[in-house]
Amino acid sequence: MRVSQKSRFDRLFDLANYTFMTLLMLAVLYPLYVVVISSISDPDSVNTGGVWLLPKGITFEGYHRIFLEDKIWTGYKNTLLYTSVGTALNVVLTLTGAYALSRSDLVGRQFFMFLIVFTMFFGGGLIPTYLLIKNLGMTNTIWSQIVPGAVTAYNIIIARTFFQTTIPKELQEAAEMDGCSITRFFLKIVLPLSLPIVAVMVLFNAVAHWNAYFPGLIYLRDETLYPLQLVLREILIVNEAPADSVVAGAGDDGGMLRIVDIMKYGVIIVSSLPVLVLYPFLQRYFVKGIMIGSLKG
Repeated sequence: MRVSQKSRFDRLFDLANYTFMTLLMLAVLYPLYVVVISSISDPDSVNTGGVWLLPKGITFEGYHRIFLEDKIWTGYKNTLLYTSVGTALNVVLTLTGAYALSRSDLVGRQFFMFLIVFTMFFGGGLIPTYLLIKNLGMTNTIWSQIVPGAVTAYNIIIARTFFQTTIPKELQEAAEMDGCSITRFFLKIVLPLSLPIVAVMVLFNAVAHWNAYFPGLIYLRDETLYPLQLVLREILIVNEAPADSVVAGAGDDGGMLRIVDIMKYGVIIVSSLPVLVLYPFLQRYFVKGIMIGSLKG
């Protein structure tokens, strides 16, 4: 009798769980689906709320104009540059710093960790940071998009915890007895054993760089250096069409706004596609690295 009641309860729990997860999945996927069908629908139907389940007045004019728009592709190129260089710098500095802080023979490591954690609670603010970047001569350069966020305390803590809980101290001692230097031990032994946390750092930093628009908004004045997200912001929020090439030749203001409406959903898809393609390949490492780095130690 008790087994029957437990089985019935389990079935009810599974039903409730599946129902909740299905609703949660729909809540996450439906906005993305609407963006996709809106990108190939007539903008008048989209603006009147007629597109919510199936596309209406299917047209690929938006994607056609995106492929012809030089300003968007310049932003795409800039974002790829900022993401690749910035992520490489982030990963190198984070992993080397975290490994050094994870070693018990580092003198003063608790003090260094205190200084790092301190930055999570207190910062100089926007104006002092801007003055610092300006005095360093990095305004209106690619370095203003890469250097200020080269290291974050949160990533240092995650990577340090991973190294402490994953790399046995006995392995380090055995390598030292065999004459292995600290640098060689890190490159030849630690890094191959740390692919999960490397993938986590790559994903965290790549997504952050790819989605970043605020540093460009603050530090950049040259439109040829704008990242893609800043170009997308102009189209979506400021509602300003790019001043050159195809959109500028749209004719009256009504025609220009219609072209912007056609383009904006397609730009969202184009700008999100690289991250959506990258994530499935890193998901296995991402979950493993986060669980190890957050639950142990």
